Amino acid sequence: MSALEGTALRLEQILTTGAEEFGIHLSKEQVERFFLYLSELRKWNRKINLTAIREDGDIAVKHFLDSLSLVGVFTPQEGMKLLDMGSGAGFPALPLKMVYPGLSVTLVESVKKKASFLRHIIRTLRLDGVVVVDKRIEELPGELVSPFDVVTARAFREIEATILTGAPFLKSNGLMVLSRGPEETVGDEALAKAGVTLERKEMLTLPCSDYQRAIWVFSKAG
Repeated sequence: MSALEGTALRLEQILTTGAEEFGIHLSKEQVERFFLYLSELRKWNRKINLTAIREDGDIAVKHFLDSLSLVGVFTPQEGMKLLDMGSGAGFPALPLKMVYPGLSVTLVESVKKKASFLRHIIRTLRLDGVVVVDKRIEELPGELVSPFDVVTARAFREIEATILTGAPFLKSNGLMVLSRGPEETVGDEALAKAGVTLERKEMLTLPCSDYQRAIWVFSKAG
């Protein structure tokens, strides 16, 4: 086995065993699409700053598996509308879409070069039902401002600002799911102002690593 083959096998093991921890069984085809995503991300990252994470294994864990970890707090359903704020290189929404193709996804990314990458990777991965909006979240076109079932974000804004920004886009009983660092807190005043309730905060260590994350889940009253 060559060094290249060994690296690919190690990455496949990270993805498959890590996804299994979240109850996800990745097919061979899905693993190959994640490899393609990784390859294109590395290629584009040489030209524009998509991620500070450079090592393949770290990308697999800190981007792909971190994105898939959200299924531990909500179950993607056919036709569910998901809004991802500050999508950057597509995390967490695109890995979720790759595993749950029935999701209807809107990616909001105001940096034009990053939005160009998103459109490229969507075409490359042949993902249907994904819209890229290269505007600030506050400037969403009227036809897209309809209540979403789920709003997601990772490295977007400070957590309370993220909650206040995303809450208006949630339908009644919709969920906001935020993947953040483990040290942040949210005050009752911000929750009341946003009109959401903290349902749960789950601490987890990502598979194949000692990388810790906090997943926050907020709901909007019906």
